[in-house]
Amino acid sequence: MSLSRRALAAALAVFSALAGLLPAPPGRAQSAIAALVAKSGALPDMALGSAKAPITIVEYSSLTCPHCAAFSENVFPMLQSKYIDTGKVRFVSRAFPLDIAAASGAMLARCIANGDGPRYFDATTILFKRQGELAERPLDTLKSVGGHFGMNGEAVEACEQDAALLEKIKADQQFAFDQLKVDATPTFFVNGEKLRGTMSFEDLEKKITTLLKR
Repeated sequence: MSLSRRALAAALAVFSALAGLLPAPPGRAQSAIAALVAKSGALPDMALGSAKAPITIVEYSSLTCPHCAAFSENVFPMLQSKYIDTGKVRFVSRAFPLDIAAASGAMLARCIANGDGPRYFDATTILFKRQGELAERPLDTLKSVGGHFGMNGEAVEACEQDAALLEKIKADQQFAFDQLKVDATPTFFVNGEKLRGTMSFEDLEKKITTLLKR
């Protein structure tokens, strides 16, 4: 049975319409997610590692999240010494505050860093270590941590009253929720692949070594 040109054109049109309803192939979908993850936000990224690193890991974390604190203390130091400092991984930290205390801590870390990535990580490392105090006595803890970096009490209070900074943190969090479907912490994106929940160094290293072999 042969098809007329008109029938063939109609069949192709239906096929094209149906194809548009099908999910994109995994590789294409991951590339689309990677592009969204790489998109500039309301705030500049705080990152460690070479911008030319073959692997980029983006972490969304909350300063009052116990699993995030465990990653900061137990996994990140090994990741930094073995892969970040050696130019294999670029690590980006983004705030996804789950409560007011975490949002306040994220604001302070930004003020302490003043655009400097390593200083930002130094601040968040201390805030994670003092997570219990941050949850129980937020203002006292913020002033203590700020003082460690040379900020007096007035400077810390001014930082916490910066409505524009808070709005930018909220905007970036909303983008992550809406576009990247981040709804829990920690959430990682490794070259665009989304990984939720606790990550051991061994699990993360398996992913890294696989990507480095490609």
